[in-house]
Amino acid sequence: MTARRAAWLAGAILLAVYVATLAPSVTFWDAGEFIAAAHALGIPHPPGTPLFIVVLNAWARVWWFLPFATATNLFSATCTAAAGALSALWISRATKLPWVAVAGAIAAGAMTSVWQNATETEVYAASLALSIAAIAAADLAGRSGERRWVVLSAYLLALAVPLHLSALVAAPVVILLAAEQASGEFDWGSALMLTGVMLSVVGVSRLSAAFVVGGVAMTVASRWISVGSTRRVEVGTIALSLGAVAVALSALMFLILRAKHDPAINQGNPVTISQLAYVVGRRQYDVAGMWPRQAPIWLQFANWFEYADWQFALSFAPTVIPGVARVCATILFGALGLVGASWQRAHDPRSWRALALLFLCGTIGVGAYLNLKAGASFAWNFVPLAARHEARDRDYFFVLGFWAWGLLAGMGAMAIARRLRWPVVVGLAIAALPIALNWSAVSRRVEPEASLPREVAHALLRSLPSRAVLFVAGDNDTYPLWYAQQVEGERRDVTVVTLPLLAAPWYAEEFVRRARLLGPDRTGGPLALAGRIADGAERAGRPVAVSLTVTPADRNQLKRIWTVVGLSAIADGGGRSDANSSAAITAVIRVDSVATRAAETDVARWLAGRTPHPSLDPVHEYFMSVLACPSLALERRPSPAQLASADSICNLTLR
Repeated sequence: MTARRAAWLAGAILLAVYVATLAPSVTFWDAGEFIAAAHALGIPHPPGTPLFIVVLNAWARVWWFLPFATATNLFSATCTAAAGALSALWISRATKLPWVAVAGAIAAGAMTSVWQNATETEVYAASLALSIAAIAAADLAGRSGERRWVVLSAYLLALAVPLHLSALVAAPVVILLAAEQASGEFDWGSALMLTGVMLSVVGVSRLSAAFVVGGVAMTVASRWISVGSTRRVEVGTIALSLGAVAVALSALMFLILRAKHDPAINQGNPVTISQLAYVVGRRQYDVAGMWPRQAPIWLQFANWFEYADWQFALSFAPTVIPGVARVCATILFGALGLVGASWQRAHDPRSWRALALLFLCGTIGVGAYLNLKAGASFAWNFVPLAARHEARDRDYFFVLGFWAWGLLAGMGAMAIARRLRWPVVVGLAIAALPIALNWSAVSRRVEPEASLPREVAHALLRSLPSRAVLFVAGDNDTYPLWYAQQVEGERRDVTVVTLPLLAAPWYAEEFVRRARLLGPDRTGGPLALAGRIADGAERAGRPVAVSLTVTPADRNQLKRIWTVVGLSAIADGGGRSDANSSAAITAVIRVDSVATRAAETDVARWLAGRTPHPSLDPVHEYFMSVLACPSLALERRPSPAQLASADSICNLTLR
């Protein structure tokens, strides 16, 4: 088998696995926003990911005969399969053993965090493909010494800014492979040039003129660097590389050009250079520095081990609670990774160094740089405050580290098979075990999870009165709504207001510019602004509604008298109250039995016989409970004391 055939085989196997487990529609978290933004050619949350959105839109047009969300989900599957193919190509050329490379790629693609990104519309799948493409180009640059591969490596590194910065995790590996020649000599000039490219790219992403100038100067200075017998970098290579970087970064201009048209999804509204800097630099978020640590270093390190335990055999224990069988499988594949590393070091030290560096960058490097809080499911005995935990588990940040270990584990399986003189198919079967051991836990085609986000969006929208202004609590009751409105065209008359986003000045400005629900006074926090938007809606004759997922304290600062209709409550007069005052305790909640019974009938038809499966993410279980709120409200018949309490009906039923 040739290296190219190995690449095609690995990519085809992974693509078949991903297609078989592909989400048929929108999923929770960021996917709904990305799908809606791609459909509207809009701008998702910072850093805006313009290249991802443009390519996603073009891809969906090619697959016009598929539902839009299915097509965009397929893009992630194709990107991840391509990463597997390129990895197989790289390892096959390095080791001269194509079947070993196929085994490594299959094992890497079967890692839980990789697989889950591959079956929904998520930018991390495209970022993985970009990272591996840059590594493969750098490998050719180092082995052949040809200028075109060095320039391509620089271009692919720069694409990380308009695509997603997570691809830069692979930058040290790209520099190492491009500089380490097949003869064993190290090309310090190429290393310095690509390091300069990396610094200038980081400078653009961080809006640091010093980084940009320093990076460009370093790139130019590489012309005069040579050590030993290594040749100097040609002026043409430097010029072409800087030109390629400029072309790659030009994709950022899409943000300004598209924002001028104010698309439906326009987060950050980057109509000016300063606002573009706000979006690209992620100034909307309180990005932590590397010090002080947001959690003890030992805890951050231990958190990675929790995520590592999810990668190989999640079906044995498909929740955050480990099981004996799952831990044993993790230990087994950890040992296979060590065997693979030892085997690869003996056969091709150059690619071994690159994979070892990729693993370190994707684990220790990511953990040190991102400085994460405790994971959403981790260390509550040590860190009891919710504010000191991430909003969700961040295992997807460590995908490149898991990918590297998967490659090593797959090679380890084949190394053992070769040593014991087993048939090739046995080694491949061992390497592919994570596919079987993860399948039932990671497949997005099982119900009710497969269609739950879409059903939540429809259930929230269909019971609302015409032209309602709906206040929601966060990502998972916002992004599915954006998807339903923008992609499926449902209830575009409804204006969705995401309460936490009101902390961002650009978002409050939308309600001045578009809906004209907010006046010039934009002082105060998110709830103060939400109250003014509710008042503006009332003056415009538009119904004010709130999702039952919104907390009672937040809800009652909007209005004090509410009538439940399905999954929402409609304001029924009454001024606003301070959540800290006694007025908040005497808020009135009624139930519109007719409207809620109709909503209950629709939801009950969908819920019939469906129960959520055990999962790492409690979001599905939570929203299944939310869908049951209309039924519980009608059947439970809360007492007047409960109706007058500070809890919404939904929160009462979820206790």
